[in-house]
Amino acid sequence: AAKRFKRTGSGKFKRSQAFTSHILTKKSTKRKRQLRSTLTVCKADHMSVRKMLPNL
Repeated sequence: AAKRFKRTGSGKFKRSQAFTSHILTKKSTKRKRQLRSTLTVCKADHMSVRKMLPNL
C-alpha cells in the first residue's frame, strides 16, 4: 500500500486515480487528462489507510 499513497504536510493522504492503465482507446482525451490528477483520500477511508501505513 505504501506505493499507492503519499502523505501530505497536513497529514492527509494523496492517491492517484484509477481507470488509467488499459482500454484507453474508448476514453476521450479530456477524460484521460483529468484522470492524471491526484486526489486526497476521503474522510471515510482515511482511518483504513492509516492502519495500512503505520510508518508514513
